[in-house]
Amino acid sequence: MTANRQIKLSAYLVGTGMHTASWRLPGAQPGSSIDIDYYKRLAQTAERGKFDIAFLADSLAINEVSHPNILNRFEPITLIAALAGATSHIGLVATASTSYIEPFNLARLLMSVDHISKGRAGWNIVTTRDLSGNTARNFGAEEHLEHSFRYKRAAEFLQVVRGLWDSWEDDAFVRDKESGVFFDPEKLYRIRHKGEFFSVEGPLNIGRSPQGHPVLVQAGTSDSGQSFSAQVAEVIFSIKYNFEDAEQFYRSYKRIVAEAGRNPEHVHILQGFSPIIGSTEAEATEKRKQLESLISEDTGISFLSDYFKDIDFTGYTLDARADELGLGELKLAKSDYRKHQPVIERENPTLRELYSLLTGAFSGEDWVGTPEKIAETIERWFLGGAADGFMLMAPSLPDGLEVFVDQVVPILQKRGLFRTEYEGATLREHLGIPIPPNRYTSIHA
Repeated sequence: MTANRQIKLSAYLVGTGMHTASWRLPGAQPGSSIDIDYYKRLAQTAERGKFDIAFLADSLAINEVSHPNILNRFEPITLIAALAGATSHIGLVATASTSYIEPFNLARLLMSVDHISKGRAGWNIVTTRDLSGNTARNFGAEEHLEHSFRYKRAAEFLQVVRGLWDSWEDDAFVRDKESGVFFDPEKLYRIRHKGEFFSVEGPLNIGRSPQGHPVLVQAGTSDSGQSFSAQVAEVIFSIKYNFEDAEQFYRSYKRIVAEAGRNPEHVHILQGFSPIIGSTEAEATEKRKQLESLISEDTGISFLSDYFKDIDFTGYTLDARADELGLGELKLAKSDYRKHQPVIERENPTLRELYSLLTGAFSGEDWVGTPEKIAETIERWFLGGAADGFMLMAPSLPDGLEVFVDQVVPILQKRGLFRTEYEGATLREHLGIPIPPNRYTSIHA
């Protein structure tokens, strides 16, 4: 790792927060998931905190047990286009699937937003997990694509998108009024792609942005996901629940990136965390208890019954412990469950706590406490080689983001770990990632 590294920060923006009961808090705005002014304020708060990224997740199907904040929400590419006009520096990353859209459409949408934001856009590449069981049927199919097949398709999808983004050299548009030459045809390229999944002629009807391409983000943790992301991703989103697992993943993944022939310093690993912050340890603990108390029995048990489909929860309440149902000993294929299983075995959470864990609203006791404690945990993980930065997944919004910006960020800045001002204009400049060269320029040189 290079000297003078600085922490990268991303804010995960989702309605009233990651905690499924956050909408019930006294100060929450239950309709915030479709309130553009609310999202603008969130993005502006993150920008005030000098965050690198405002991050928007997505799903393509819902059911009756889906998180309340995703039942009624904006499409993320549309949303970051709106947020681009309300901000001036922060990067804007939208999630989009390679499984349920054509490469040309997505390449055009993302490059348009990259221009609108003047080079601040990013794409969180997903192949789409079918958590609801309804995804394929929303797109005219009966069966969701198999996991390894989705990644094989995604590799070709990305090849097409990146090719389309290079349809024009940066100086192709001459726009000479005197000569009448609008563009140089020798600097326009058709990709003429014919592959296993896609046939795309090109060119794309929009040129490269000030940062060349949108920044590529990926969160795949399976073998297929890691192999894919090591080849293409510039930011990796991971969630580990202790320093040792995070540090091991960091070393392993950086090695995989190097083996793929890429510079590991140009690939940033952000660890997701959901801090609960109070002026004292007792206040933070009380905040956590308040959130947990708002999970209704019906909501919690319904979710867990749907998640652990072969377990009978009849007669159990949310105060029961995981080991009473043998939940830490299961052999589930779900990658997110395998990620949480060590925590379930070690801490034997109540079903109420397990619900928060599985829905991404609790990261463990290291992340519950005062601003100083949270800053110290961040510093230890960062300097100890477990992360290049962090994805703030606040259990409740807007307060979780505001407290972090106002009370944790100044501590990190005082310790020289985080910027006090933006030094560049594009997302690539914030992250220290080079502009990708136009692949066709070198071919035709």
